[in-house]
Amino acid sequence: MSRFIRAKRMRKPGGLTVVLLAYVCLFMQSSIVSSILGAEPNEKLKHLLLITDSGGFIHDSVGVAEDILKELGPKNGFDVTCFRFTRDPKQVMKYKQRVKGKETVIEKSVLEKYSEEFRARTGKTVEKENCGRVNAETLKKFDAVLFFTTGNPLTKEEVNDLTAWVKNGGAFAGTHCATDTLYGATAYGDLVGAYFLKHPWHQKVKIKVEDPNHPAGSAFSGDPIITDEIYEFRPAPYSRSKLHIIYSIDPSSIDLSRGNRSDKDYAVSWCHEYGKGKAFYTSLGHRREVWKDPRFQAHLIGGLQWAMGMKQGSATPSSPSK
Repeated sequence: MSRFIRAKRMRKPGGLTVVLLAYVCLFMQSSIVSSILGAEPNEKLKHLLLITDSGGFIHDSVGVAEDILKELGPKNGFDVTCFRFTRDPKQVMKYKQRVKGKETVIEKSVLEKYSEEFRARTGKTVEKENCGRVNAETLKKFDAVLFFTTGNPLTKEEVNDLTAWVKNGGAFAGTHCATDTLYGATAYGDLVGAYFLKHPWHQKVKIKVEDPNHPAGSAFSGDPIITDEIYEFRPAPYSRSKLHIIYSIDPSSIDLSRGNRSDKDYAVSWCHEYGKGKAFYTSLGHRREVWKDPRFQAHLIGGLQWAMGMKQGSATPSSPSK
């Protein structure tokens, strides 16, 4: 109440309406976010497996992502297990490095080398307890899998296990660089919905809310401006005839000449049904600040809850098949 009183005393003549409207907008926005993030946990929590194995570029936000999801998950109906490394821990690699001025061949396990790089980027170590394989046996223990990955975190057999698991009713979700993952696996591309092409924009943008009624769609309705790295996707497999678009970029907020798409369609988030299962994706999440943003948190939590069947929302493709 004191904030409203101070605002009233500081107003100029005729300015009270503007001040009150601003407070109403802020209240509505915070109510939408709070209604998602402040939910009481269910009696029996669902189980989410977070994968942050990054065989390509290691985002410094993956550690923050793990911490935030482990904090918010139980408040929103699910617990979180994180695998920071999902490849063969016994695999050995050789690389050249200068030691005392001389180029020397170093031999280390892939896990040991990766752990050094991962810790340098994220501040987190990769120990045996942080490792696991994403196969049929593992997936039996979980209701959903969330990829925040690069490179090839799965073998061909494991990709088959993952896609079969989703088709049989599992829930898949990806954030940001999940589309910069497993380029050689067509089935994975169909599951995540698109493959990364480039990131023409890393700036403040305006989110266009295409489905405000979706559990993942309401968080940016009140304040659609955010700063993050924005992706452009390859022409295939991305298609509005297959995907239900939740967010896209308002074209007025970017320099369109930096993108390659002739249709100027720069989607940000979508979902679709995959057999008996569901898949959700958001390209947001490059920056650590984004993961700490309550709007993004509500957006992601809403998408996860939709994928796990905890909340209802449309998955109808955004344009009819031609």
